[in-house]
Amino acid sequence: MAPRLHRFISNRFHRAHHDIQSSALYQEPIHPFTMNSSFRHDPVLAAEVVEFLSPSPGMTILDGTLGGGGHSALLLKAGAMVIGTDRDPEALAHVRMHLSAHGDRFKAVEGNFAEAPSLLAGLGVTQVHGILLDLGVSSHQLDTPERGFSFQREGPLDMRMGRSGETAADLVNTAPAAELARIFRQYGDEPRAIQFAARIVRAREKTPFTTTKELADLIAAGRLGPRHPATRVFQALRIAVNDEIGGLERALPELTAILAPGGRMAVISFHSLEDRIVKHFYRRHSVAEIDDPTWPAPRPNPERIFDLLTPRSLTASPAELDSNPRSRSARLRVVEKRGQGSVVSLSTPSGV
Repeated sequence: MAPRLHRFISNRFHRAHHDIQSSALYQEPIHPFTMNSSFRHDPVLAAEVVEFLSPSPGMTILDGTLGGGGHSALLLKAGAMVIGTDRDPEALAHVRMHLSAHGDRFKAVEGNFAEAPSLLAGLGVTQVHGILLDLGVSSHQLDTPERGFSFQREGPLDMRMGRSGETAADLVNTAPAAELARIFRQYGDEPRAIQFAARIVRAREKTPFTTTKELADLIAAGRLGPRHPATRVFQALRIAVNDEIGGLERALPELTAILAPGGRMAVISFHSLEDRIVKHFYRRHSVAEIDDPTWPAPRPNPERIFDLLTPRSLTASPAELDSNPRSRSARLRVVEKRGQGSVVSLSTPSGV
């Protein structure tokens, strides 16, 4: 390990946040976009991402969640070639213009990071030296009423990160009460999931939902407080509409397959569901030995592919929290690929 990286890890991990408890739910996962005419992106944990991915000339790095291009700009500045993917055509249009000065060293492709291997194959790329995922929804999306992500601004009940698939309106107007309750409970940790699902089903029998305000007002039922009653419901619907959890579970093995030996994968998550999936995937493929009560002794882990560089999730420094409060929920985990090998399908143990 390079001396600089060793000092960085030693200093930072003594301050790293403890692993998130399985019942914890972070604040609404938002990224720090500054909304102005330039669509500027202030990336979270930027210094840490650059330190761990160590971009340099000759490297190819996949930015699977391009957004406003803040992380990509730093990777390009260090001399790496960056291929970015994003489902949001608005983000892609901005970042192509914003990073056009880097010429052929930057390419932006519309699509989900779960489809990255096939998207890269279309560019003639079969292997990369680094991978970055910065999960969640952007403030640009939240602050654009027409996208339908926020209960604070009236707009169509959409919530799609891309241009295809069912909308949130489709889901709330057609899903059975039991399915809505499951979504609210599983993806939003909503304690009143059954109550809210039943309320939605009764209301839609009279008039289907079409706007964010209609749904938010129904959930709130005139009760407001420091945290809007619809916060968890809107988060859960967004995750379900965009298949964020399923996409992440599918993507991790696929992305591992295109990561070169010695390459690193960094994932920033903003709530416990995503972080738990990343943590267990990394752990499963980085432990040196596995054990079973029926075995006489531990055995080498046949699925070991990674060296774990972040034993605990890494959080924003006090200085970043002061300058950018929206980084408070960000958690970074990083692994380095040891060598060639196949990755079997991901399975997350129940109850974790």
